[in-house]
This record gives sequence, structure tokens and C-alpha cells, in this order.
Amino acid sequence: MTPQLQIEPTLRAFVADELLPGLDIEPETFWSTLVALQERFGARTRELLARRDELQARIDEWHREHGGGDPESYAAFLTEIGYLEPVAEPQVRVDRVDAEIAEVAGPQLVVPATVPRYALNAANARWGSLFDALYGTDVLPLEHKLASGYDERRGAQVIEEADRLLDELFPLMSGSHADATAYTVHNGRLVVLTGTGESGLVDPAQFAGHADGAILLRRNRLHVELTIDPDHRVGRQHHAGLADVVLESAVTTIVDLEDSVATVDGPDKVVGYRTWLGLMTGALTATFQKGGETVERRVHGDREYTGADGAALTLPGRSLLLVRNVGHHMDTDAVTIDGAPVGEGVLDALVSAVAALHELRGLGSHSNSRAGSVYIVKPKQHGSAEVALTVELFAAVEQALGIEENTLKIGIMDEEKRTSLNLEVCIAAAEHRVIFVNTGFLDRTGDEIHTDFLAGPVVRKDDMKSTPWLLGYEDRNVDVALRAGFAGQAQIGKGMWAKPAAMADMLEQKGAQPEAGANCAWVPSPTAATLHALHYLRTDVQARQRALVGRDTDRAELLKVPLLTSTLSDEDKRHELETNAQSILGYVVRWVGLGIGCSTVPDLAGVGLMEDRATLRISSQLIANWLHHGVVDEPTVRETFARMAALVDDQNAEEPGYRPMAKDLETSESFQAALDLVFTGRTEPNGYTERALTQWRRKAKSTA
Repeated sequence: MTPQLQIEPTLRAFVADELLPGLDIEPETFWSTLVALQERFGARTRELLARRDELQARIDEWHREHGGGDPESYAAFLTEIGYLEPVAEPQVRVDRVDAEIAEVAGPQLVVPATVPRYALNAANARWGSLFDALYGTDVLPLEHKLASGYDERRGAQVIEEADRLLDELFPLMSGSHADATAYTVHNGRLVVLTGTGESGLVDPAQFAGHADGAILLRRNRLHVELTIDPDHRVGRQHHAGLADVVLESAVTTIVDLEDSVATVDGPDKVVGYRTWLGLMTGALTATFQKGGETVERRVHGDREYTGADGAALTLPGRSLLLVRNVGHHMDTDAVTIDGAPVGEGVLDALVSAVAALHELRGLGSHSNSRAGSVYIVKPKQHGSAEVALTVELFAAVEQALGIEENTLKIGIMDEEKRTSLNLEVCIAAAEHRVIFVNTGFLDRTGDEIHTDFLAGPVVRKDDMKSTPWLLGYEDRNVDVALRAGFAGQAQIGKGMWAKPAAMADMLEQKGAQPEAGANCAWVPSPTAATLHALHYLRTDVQARQRALVGRDTDRAELLKVPLLTSTLSDEDKRHELETNAQSILGYVVRWVGLGIGCSTVPDLAGVGLMEDRATLRISSQLIANWLHHGVVDEPTVRETFARMAALVDDQNAEEPGYRPMAKDLETSESFQAALDLVFTGRTEPNGYTERALTQWRRKAKSTA
């Protein structure tokens, strides 16, 4: 019997009118391919999800009897039930990997696919103005009110700091960059004129090339351009006529279809898909109002120089783009087969690959992967069997589309406990495709709490950051990846800096990530990418990785359950409950009420934090855990959420289209969604938030 296929009209039109034109694929072929993929992988996916539930039930039973137990007995039990897999010794063998992933260490942006303007900003953030980043952030102290337009006093601060950084990163044989009166090129080397003569670089190899009005430097495989324009307002003030120092910044960017978007139906998915397609073809544009004028934004072209050897040198003008699909647990009724929704990850994989065909076949205006690969980040996988399923799915998509084997590469998000403990085996399952492993505090802690929910009440959220399991998790992610041969082939990633306005703190703290051997780490904005690039200019990550080879963090550290060991005061409980309730409400009210999946959300103290769905998972799991173990009671939780709703309403009072919660809590979809997340947190599979959010967002859309 022919399967009965139902497709949401917006999605159907997108595929026929936007995704497929220019390719030799008919809409009927596309949809029949999706049906075949769903028939092949749907039942297996359901079996793997059922296996998760079976394992969790066994772990719950064990914790009821043993509490937190000890790592040795816990490990023996997890091995007995098949949760802990035998340790493998994978050696990745991945071909056609771009240098941005294999060799160049640098910042990584994550951007919601549903906001084209932000996606274009991220793609174009490959190069960023150091002068702007210093001028407009708290990196430099501001002790006066800025003048309108260009403030020369602030400009002098910026120039002084830029000189200091150039001296640190590109030292001269004599004198300082502050002494420079001109930068010139003579016989293939950089000549710096000063008031007392000529100087040059201590390391002449740091000179990479030049162009009309530009000097190109290089350190740790990252480039820095000195932009010369004495007629520019900054160049007129600068002692050598520099209008800017431009850093190679966001080396890679993840275009996100998962945690940072609020997509609950076909039209929502199309918005995200259209952005990815537009980036692959180079046709994506965004228009907006700025200074009373309409501005159009599009992807940047490449940058042309004459190399130090006199040959033409072309550098990418855009960040290398990856796309993050949803996890195995997600379905979408934007497409149904015989009335049943298809796997959303199956649809994501097919659309992601078909969109990339435009770029792979040279049909776009710009190249993304010069190596001819498509990079798909796959989140929320539990153990090696689920990674193997993804590998098979990607292979099936390749075969269906006539793409060369192993073109679709996989980024493994190390954000579930079962994956962290079995990371070697997960990598082994994808050793010909894996180009990325990445840690994340929020999701990983949310899964830690849910997995060990019945062991006892857990420590406070901020205290999690110093627990043995988390420290071991961060180190072991690096150790396992290095043993598997990631150096020179793949990225080892670290998580997000969540405070977009706190750039001074970021500069002070985030340098620890490249020092830890990570060749990429997430940042919340193009400006943050430019400042974080300074850390990679300072730290040779490849050298750090060589120094770390051989370290072997014991995975038993990850089995130390983070339970409270002392009694909390009433004030401690109140503050933790308020902090997490406000965090949940601040994010949910935008997700459910406004369809915003990622934004800067004020915390309890009013500090803006860049949040995505992972913040709900950790906060809802923590409150649910404390509620289950009697640390707090239900009336107190409900009363706290009601008070925090009024605070969140005040924080969002100026948000266009905002619908306050506190005036009628019972009918507020956002408020009810927040309670749903907490009161079903114990039983929600893996503590995920998508079911509740989707249900309440759909209701909000229907009543808007």
C-alpha cells in the first residue's frame, strides 16, 4: 500500500520553489526519499529511545537502594546493565576537512537559523574590527561621557591598547608599535618606520602579505590586518595612519536549527531552512533600518592580498559554516506518513544536505567548504548506538542524493552523561566522519541531574562548576579526543560565554579554554569573537595539545554524583529557587510568547545572559530534584514563580509584542509552560524541554 503523505503547505512550497530549483531533483523524488529514510530509520530510532527509558528505569531503581553510591559500585552496575560500554581506542580517519576545522584554532559562533540578519552577521564575522571591539565594550575603562560621533579621547585609549597588543603579539626588533610613523613593505618584508629610523618584526615570518592600504600579519595560523587610511577619522588620529586593526575572528559558525530556535510547525521550520539555503547559495540578504536609512546585508566576498612571497593570496571572507540539526528524540508533524509524524532529525538531515548541494556543485556565489564537505552538528545523542544511527542516516542521505561517501561530516555534542562516559566508543562509531566534539555546561548538567535524580538532592547550580564530575568531564573530553587523533583533523570545543556585555571578564577568563587544549569555543556575538581571537593569537593550541597528549582523566570522576553534603539555610534555598525560577520564566516568556529561541535575557540581578533552551533544562531539573527530595515544597515553588513572573514582566515591559504573565497567571501560556517544565521534570524523558515548550507555544500562536 502506498504511504499516505501529508505535507504542511509552506514546507511543500519551499521545497518545490526554493530548495530544489537548479538541482536535478524533482519534488516527488525529494518526498519519496524522505519516506524511504523514515521507513528505514523510524522504528530503529524508537527502539533506541525506548532503550534510554529502560536504562533510566534501572538507574532509578539502583539509586533508590544505594543513594549516590560510590564510583566503583556505580560503575559495576552501569557496566552490568550495558550503560557503560567497553572502552575503545578509536583513531579518526577523516578526509576532505577544511583547514578552519583541522588546523586553525579560533572562536566559534552559534546563531539561530530563524534570524537571517544574525546569521549574516555571524557568517561575516570571520573578520572583526579590534578598534570597534575595544571602543564599544568594557574592556577599556570609560571614565568620561562619550562625545557624539567619534570621541577622540576614547579613540586614544583604543590606539594605546592596540599598540600594546601589537607589541605583545607581533614584537619589533627595536622600539614599539607606539613609535611607528608608517608601515611599508620592502623586498618582501615589513618595514616599520619610526621617529628614529627603521624596525621590523622579531619574527619576519609573521609578515604574511599586503594589499593596497593593508598590511597582513599572521600568528598561530590566524591573520591580522593593519588597515592604513590616513584620511579616515581614526587614521588621522593614529600615529601611523592606521584606521583599524582587523582580526581574523569567528573562524567557524554553527547555524542552529536546534536549541536556539523556537520552531514548532512547518512555517517555523521553513524560516530556518531558508536561511541555511541562502547561506549555501550566497543569495541570503537582510534589510533593516539603521540611522534612518535602509541597510541591506549580504555575505562578504573573499579577501585578496599579495603574499610575502609575491604570489596572490586569497583568504576566506566568511566564517566556515556548520549546521546543527535536532536530536533523535524530536518528531515533526509538518510531514506525516500514514498520520504519524516523521523524525525531525531525518527531515533536517535531508534538507541540510540538499541545500548544501548548491554549494558543493559550485552553483552558489561563494564557496563554504573548499574541501567539499558538509558539516552537520548532531546534539543529544546517548551512547555509541545512537551515533552509529546518525552515521547510517548520513550515509543513506548521501546515497540517495548521489553525494560522495563521507561528505556529510558529524559534530558530536558531548552533552549527555551516557555519551560522556562512552566518548571513545561514540567517536569510534563515527571515525570516518567526526570533525568535532564539544562540551556544554547547561545541557550536560541537566542530564547529570536527571540521570541521578533519585540519588538525592543536588548541589546548587553555580556550585556544579567546581564539582569533580564536571571538572573531569571537561578534561576527559580533551583527553579522549587527543588520543583519538583529533589534532590536525577535528575540533575539540568548549562552551559558551553567556554574558555579551561582560567582555572584560571574558578576556580575563575565557583564555583558559585554548590553554586547556580546545581549538574552538563558543562566543555570543561577533564582537566577542574578535576579542576571544586574542586568546588564540596568544596561545598556540596545537602546542598545548601536544603537551596534553598522554593525560588520561579517569572516567570514574564522572561517576561522582553531585549531591548536597550540608544543610542549606532558608536564605540559600530562597535565593537558589528565585534564581532558577526567574531564569526559566525569563527565557520561556520569549520562547512561548514571542517565538524567540535565543536572546539576551536579564538574570535576577538584571545582568543580560545569552540563553538558549539548555538553560531551561538545568534550571527545571534542579527545582524538580529539590522538590522531589523535599528541599523545597510545591506551595513555595508556585509562590516563587508567581513573584518572579511580576519581576520578569517588569524586565520585559519595553519588549514589542510582550504579553505580561502576572496579570492572569492561569491563562498565561508562558507561565503555565514554566510550571509544566518543573512539575513534569521528574518524568520528562531525559529532562528535555521540547515537549512542554512546543505544546504551549502552539497554544500561544493559536490565541495570539
